[in-house]
Amino acid sequence: MSLLITDECINCDVCEPECPNDAISQGDSIYVIDASKCTECVGHYDTPQCVEVCPVDCIPMDTSNPETKEQLQAKYERLTAAKR
Repeated sequence: MSLLITDECINCDVCEPECPNDAISQGDSIYVIDASKCTECVGHYDTPQCVEVCPVDCIPMDTSNPETKEQLQAKYERLTAAKR
């Protein structure tokens, strides 16, 4: 699954620079995660870095976008190949 930032976000700016896939950006009122770029940090780290640094715990799994670890790994490989 990709991750999702809820409306509990306080716009503290700590999550965006932590995302190795550039999946987090400023939305209209809170930060948002682009599901097509979010790999839950699979391929980069053992745990999602945005979740690790979020001071208000407002980044849960997006249950409307289920993905297996294998799918996340494949997405990571596509994203990193595109950066080369």
